[in-house]
Amino acid sequence: MKKRMSTFLAVAAVAGVLAAGMGTANAYFTSYVEMVGGFPIEMGDMTEITETFSNWTKHVRISNAAGSEPVYIRARAFCSSAYELVYVDTSGRWSLGDDGFYYYDSILNGGEQTEELQVRIENVPEDITEPTSFNVVVVYESTPVRYDEAGNPYADWTTKLDSGSMNEAGVVTDGEN
Repeated sequence: MKKRMSTFLAVAAVAGVLAAGMGTANAYFTSYVEMVGGFPIEMGDMTEITETFSNWTKHVRISNAAGSEPVYIRARAFCSSAYELVYVDTSGRWSLGDDGFYYYDSILNGGEQTEELQVRIENVPEDITEPTSFNVVVVYESTPVRYDEAGNPYADWTTKLDSGSMNEAGVVTDGEN
């Protein structure tokens, strides 16, 4: 009888501990789902800048990878205040905005590339022969094409990325894996 009582008390104690934790539930939610027989869908855009340098001029082109969503593009160059940058657009496709960026005049679809934007360095001293001593940085941005109620496309340059980080696949995450 004593043995049954201690077995009963041990089972009751274990049951009490298990019952104490029953009021909570843990779950892991994710937006990633994989199904058998499915296929991956990539959303977003993947743009890339190509720069070449000759005769104190940077030749800039921006491309949108095949399969990427349509985007609008803008670009701007920065350098030391000792030199002046002059933008040259022989195609007539780039225009200066109020914010100092040069805007490409049309939507850049997946697989397409912008016309060339040239950024020429002015006031180069005669005794400078090594172009690598100049640090001209070209910054470009892309934003997905948006549509208003009437179906007209527009660019929303006020959209900012979340404060998350980018993973190996180029996807912005909230920091949780």
